[in-house]
Amino acid sequence: MVSAVLSGNRNFEGRINPHVKANYLASPPLVVAYAIAGTVDVNLTDEPLAKNDKGEPVFLKDIWPHPDEVQQTITFALAPYMFQRQYGNIAENNKEWNDIPVKGGELFEFSEESTYIHEPPFFADLSGAPAKITSIHGARCLVMVGDSVTTDHISRPAQSRRTVRRAST
Repeated sequence: MVSAVLSGNRNFEGRINPHVKANYLASPPLVVAYAIAGTVDVNLTDEPLAKNDKGEPVFLKDIWPHPDEVQQTITFALAPYMFQRQYGNIAENNKEWNDIPVKGGELFEFSEESTYIHEPPFFADLSGAPAKITSIHGARCLVMVGDSVTTDHISRPAQSRRTVRRAST
C-alpha cells in the first residue's frame, strides 16, 4: 500500500494521489523523519531512520532538535517588530484597500456593472421564512464522480483532469 505523511490539512484519502490510501498528519519534523526513513512502517522511537556515511544507524533522537535549539532559531528568525511593521497599522496603511469605495448599510450592495461579483439569483426575493419542502423536477446532474473526490479536485481544472476519473454508471 502507498501512504503519505504530511503536515498540511489535506490528509484525506486520495488527496495526494488517487493511489495513496493512507495519509498521516504529522508535525514538519516528523514528516522529514518519515521521508528519511522512506516508510511509515517504522517505529521511530526504537528503529533507525537510516545509516550515516560510516554505516552507523541514525535515530530520530539524533536529528530531533532540542527545545533550546528551537527557541534559539525562533529568537534569531522572528522579532515582534516584524509583525508590528507588517500589520501594526494595517487599517491605515493599506492604500489600495482603503481606496475601494464602500457604501454603508447592513447588506452588501451588488453592482450590475461588476464583472466579478453578482448577487446569487437564488437569494433574490428570499423570504425570511423557509419555503415548504417539495420534490425536485427537471434537475440535471452537474458532475458525477467516484469516491475520494473533493471540491479541491473539482475546482482545479488541471488537477481534476489528472485525478478525477469518471464514475462508472
